[in-house]
Amino acid sequence: MSQPLKALQSLRPRERLLQHGPDALTDAELLAILLRTGTTQLDVLSLAKKLLEQFSGFRGLLAADSSQLQRISGIGVAKSCELIAVSEISKRALAEHLCTQGSVLNSPGIVKNYCIALLAHQPIEHCIALYLDNQLQLIVSEEVARGTINQASVYPREILRSALKHHACAVILAHNHPSGIREASQADIQLTRHVKSALSLIDIRLIDHLIITPGHALSMAEQGLF
Repeated sequence: MSQPLKALQSLRPRERLLQHGPDALTDAELLAILLRTGTTQLDVLSLAKKLLEQFSGFRGLLAADSSQLQRISGIGVAKSCELIAVSEISKRALAEHLCTQGSVLNSPGIVKNYCIALLAHQPIEHCIALYLDNQLQLIVSEEVARGTINQASVYPREILRSALKHHACAVILAHNHPSGIREASQADIQLTRHVKSALSLIDIRLIDHLIITPGHALSMAEQGLF
């Protein structure tokens, strides 16, 4: 091993970040900076590695709630709150981009990442609606159903009521498939057409319906399923 590499590896995560930037750090090292301290049994880097292994990476870790986090030895109220805050900050940063950076049609990747961050690791199906203004910028996102998603559980009249309340001109639907199946079911297609038809009665467009699985978002509009 070369001397420069040995020197780089001997630095603590915070020192490495300051000297070489965050890209030089491993996932565990980045997390260790946030955790700051370990336990009597585990140093902070080992605790970070344990967390990432337990939750299968950052996505699962940042989707965990306080009770799930605190089941891990060394993660108390303070650390669990910090991790949850980081998760919420990342979601709000994505939402802020959609609120300020022009039409969502110009940022399809950001829209997908936002919905993945909100839904990908939910253990049951959740359906959300993104309400957009006349510039197709995000006004607000709201949960419209939880549980098995079908025409009986997603009420178009509730989506219409919220769209009118927020003065929305367009809507994007998104829901997750906890099964991991990256395809729209026949029920998904029927629901999409039902909601699209209802929205059209008050001159509001349904732009897309995204099917969310861990790390992936399928656009029904891109698939020609409208």
